[in-house]
Amino acid sequence: MHKVHTVPQRSDIEHAHAVIKPYIHRTPVLSSQSINKITGIELFFKCENFQKIGAFKIRGGTCAALALSDEEKQNGIATHSSGNHAQAVALSAQRLGLKAYIVMPSNAPPVKIAATKGYGAEVTFCDPTLEARESTLAQVVARTGATEIHPYNNYNIITGAATAAKELIEDTEGLDIILAPIGGGGLMSGTALSTRYFLPGAEVIGAEPENVDDAFRSFKAGAMLYNTTTDTIADGLRTNLGEKTFDIILRYVDDIITVSEKEIAEAMRLLWERMKIVVEPSSAVPFAAVLKSKDRFTGKRIGIILSGGNVNLNDLPF
Repeated sequence: MHKVHTVPQRSDIEHAHAVIKPYIHRTPVLSSQSINKITGIELFFKCENFQKIGAFKIRGGTCAALALSDEEKQNGIATHSSGNHAQAVALSAQRLGLKAYIVMPSNAPPVKIAATKGYGAEVTFCDPTLEARESTLAQVVARTGATEIHPYNNYNIITGAATAAKELIEDTEGLDIILAPIGGGGLMSGTALSTRYFLPGAEVIGAEPENVDDAFRSFKAGAMLYNTTTDTIADGLRTNLGEKTFDIILRYVDDIITVSEKEIAEAMRLLWERMKIVVEPSSAVPFAAVLKSKDRFTGKRIGIILSGGNVNLNDLPF
C-alpha cells in the first residue's frame, strides 16, 4: 500500500480496497421490510457492525499501517481514540507484528478499552479532552519513536474508510442518497469521495448529534468551528473534524442533518428491535436523521452506513 498524500483519488480507493481485502470482512448490506414500511423509504444498511473489531475503523487502520515504511514499522504505531480506532490500530499492529501505543480518555467505554488491551496494545489513559489526548500522545510518541496514525485527519485513513461506501454501492442498485455519521469526518469524507467516484448521481448526506454539531456549524459557516462539550451517547462522534476531512466534506457533502439524543436512542432501539442487530449509538445517527426528515426521503432508495456495534451493554439508552 502506498502513502496517500493528497485527497484520495478513485485509483487510491480501488488500490486500497484490493490491498486490505485479506484483512477485512466484506460486510453484508441488509434491509428490513418492516422498517421500509414504517418509513415509506427503501433503506439499505451497510453493516460495519459485523466488521472485524466490530466497526469500519479496521479499514482505515489497516490501510494506514500497511502504508508505513520499514523504518517506521520498527518503532510501532501510536494514536489517541475513545475506542473503535484504538482497536483498529491495535489489531492492525498485532497482525503486522508491530507495537501499538494507544492513548484513551478515562471515560472511554470499558468494552472498547478491554478489546484494545486484548489486541496487545499498550494503553495510556488521559483526561477526556482533546487537548489531553493530544498532549499525552505527543509524550508517548516522544518516548517510543512510534509513528502517529491519526484517527481521521490522515489520507490513508480516509482512503480505507471510503471502501465501505464503495462496497455498499457495488452491492446495491440505483441508490439516490447515501448517509453516514460524522465524528472526526474520516468515514464521512471517505463516503463522499466513493459516492462521487462510483455513483456520481447520488446525494451524500451527513448526520451528527445536536450536542456535538461542530461539522454542521462548520459546514454552514464554511470555516472550522469547534465543540465545547462531548456530551452525547454517540461516543464515536464526540470528536471534532480535522482540516483534511473538513476540506472534503465542504466540497463533496450535500447536506448535514443533526439529531437529538432522544432521536438517536429511538433510532437505535428500532434497529435492535426490527433488524435484530446490535449497533452502537453512533451507528444509529444517520437512521435517526432519516426518521426525523421522513418527508424529504419518501420514495427514495437510501444507503446508510452502520458504522459499528461496540456498545456497552451495561449502559443502553433504552
